[in-house]
Amino acid sequence: MRAPAKNPCGTCPYRTDVPAGVWHPEEYAKLPPFDRDTASQPPGLFLCHQQDQRVCAGWAGCHDMEESLGVRVAALTGVAEDVIEAVLDYVSPVPLFASGEEAARHGMSGVEEPPDPARKAIDNLTRKRQARLQREQDSDSTH
Repeated sequence: MRAPAKNPCGTCPYRTDVPAGVWHPEEYAKLPPFDRDTASQPPGLFLCHQQDQRVCAGWAGCHDMEESLGVRVAALTGVAEDVIEAVLDYVSPVPLFASGEEAARHGMSGVEEPPDPARKAIDNLTRKRQARLQREQDSDSTH
């Protein structure tokens, strides 16, 4: 498990400058539950869509991490103290939506017909994912 990146990714669903419709509806549906009271939140950390095992910087910047069930569970189950501290101290340098609900509503507004900037972002994400999968396959075949 790694600490949040310095900045939320360029396609982070929590960023206000990311076009609507970049992510699948199932991904947007994951955001609002983190707005709930602590006891009703999902018990896990929300990880970045692009970086393996890194806590999502947008999630850490949007939600009150002091009230996060996921952070509490992570601290009790052995996630490194420096990662927990980084999550608790994280402040986003870019504007984020005020809640997971707000971020999800924005994102879902473009799912049916993604605008051109969203289509471009989707194409870039698809290329990156395919390249990563190819590297993993190449690595597996050499072992």
